[in-house]
Amino acid sequence: MKINYQLKMEEKLREIIQQPKVPTLLLHSCCGPCSTYVLEILSEYFQITIFYYNPNITEIEEYQRRAQEQQFLIQKLNTKHPISFLEGNYQPKDFYNAIQGLEKLGEGSERCFSCYRLRLEETAKTAKKLGLDYFTTTLSVSPHKNSQVLNEIGQKLENKYQTSYLYSDFKKKNGYQRSIELSENYNLYRQDYCGCIYSKLEKEQRKA
Repeated sequence: MKINYQLKMEEKLREIIQQPKVPTLLLHSCCGPCSTYVLEILSEYFQITIFYYNPNITEIEEYQRRAQEQQFLIQKLNTKHPISFLEGNYQPKDFYNAIQGLEKLGEGSERCFSCYRLRLEETAKTAKKLGLDYFTTTLSVSPHKNSQVLNEIGQKLENKYQTSYLYSDFKKKNGYQRSIELSENYNLYRQDYCGCIYSKLEKEQRKA
């Protein structure tokens, strides 16, 4: 049976708002534009640390530009609870090792799922290390990302690291469209591929 992860998140947020303490959340973010709507929603309930961990981004210039845009957005946002920024270890070889043997598979395949696991596991480990209450990712805001797989991975990592995973499907309720609107409002650089060399090549082939 297909699970509505948006509803699961809303149930959890209703629980959280009844608690006297503001919980902490490590939010993996792929880029500023994808984090816009997610931060708009979650900053009402959590003290958030953005975890910018994206070894899948092949070109260093692209990686740095997205990191700068993420930090720019955090500085511009006026939120109920503070948002901080934490950059992960940028080692593209970790991405290539994770997807070894899957290079020729297209977007939305097991190649992408292995990339999800890589980034989410590092997020879970970091949340555990820092003693934060929850972890999750902005990835589900994209219509190109498989929310079912993302949340299944998150659940397994919750059990492995004993750190609570916040279920989500941020594309629901026009979340993706809202992220586009907010990106335009803040004049953010918004890329048209996920970041890895394979998605970039596939994008160029579609345009050819």
